[in-house]
Amino acid sequence: MSSSRASPSPRSGRVGKRHQARELALKVLFQLEGAGDDPEEVLRYHAFENAATEEIAAFAGDLVRGVIANQEKLDAILSEASEHWKLEQMAKVDRIILRIAIYEIAIDRRVPTKAAINESIELAKTFSGEESGRFVNGILGRVAATAT
Repeated sequence: MSSSRASPSPRSGRVGKRHQARELALKVLFQLEGAGDDPEEVLRYHAFENAATEEIAAFAGDLVRGVIANQEKLDAILSEASEHWKLEQMAKVDRIILRIAIYEIAIDRRVPTKAAINESIELAKTFSGEESGRFVNGILGRVAATAT
């Protein structure tokens, strides 16, 4: 998420609340990666900066807390599905997008798998690029095929 990507995303006025929440969760998890910051504080900051409604902030918070609480399991699933890619070789933003989606597909299960995958592809295209969209789709396709 380079400085050329403004917050909120240029499309935020035309996307659904859940998409906005996933975007918010991505920004929070991106900042938290490798940092010792307080997740709740970072969430409040980004929710304020993005003028997120309570509903959007609550769903984003669920995603952030779920990814953090299950990161070891999510990374194991991601490593298994990404045969030729080590986690540390992946772009940071792609890795975080994949963790969010895998959390939704394999653990949370509140949204249909196809919706989680499509949302993740859109996030990857917005924050990482077209090739990342294909990369995310390929890995999540493998995750979805093995998810129970």
